[in-house]
Amino acid sequence: MNGLISSMAAERKKSGQYNCAQAVACTYGDIVGLDEEFVKAVTASFGTGMGNMEGTCGALVGAGVVAGLVKRDRIEARAAMKRIMDRFKAQNGATVCRELKGIGTGCVLRDCNDCVADAARFLAEELGIED
Repeated sequence: MNGLISSMAAERKKSGQYNCAQAVACTYGDIVGLDEEFVKAVTASFGTGMGNMEGTCGALVGAGVVAGLVKRDRIEARAAMKRIMDRFKAQNGATVCRELKGIGTGCVLRDCNDCVADAARFLAEELGIED
């Protein structure tokens, strides 16, 4: 972890009180002007790869929620999300939870705390925020 934002997001995840999506999105609550409990509720179902390890890593979903709230434009938000996902995949080898956790292969590519830190860092960089 290189910076404050990514460290804060990882600490939220480590606390056991946040899923991966919540850990990223709640770290940016002040930036998007939303109450933490609201952000936590909005992202509650997105942990463990969309709730079942079959989907996109929850940390990336949390980053996408924040990107949309900040960009307020679907084309800009999608472009930002693509860049975040491309960087995440280049670093970690996958964007799908089950692949990151090594389900079926036995080879863990990245643990949840590090996925959260990566997504938070890439989001900060995408938004031009010092991490």
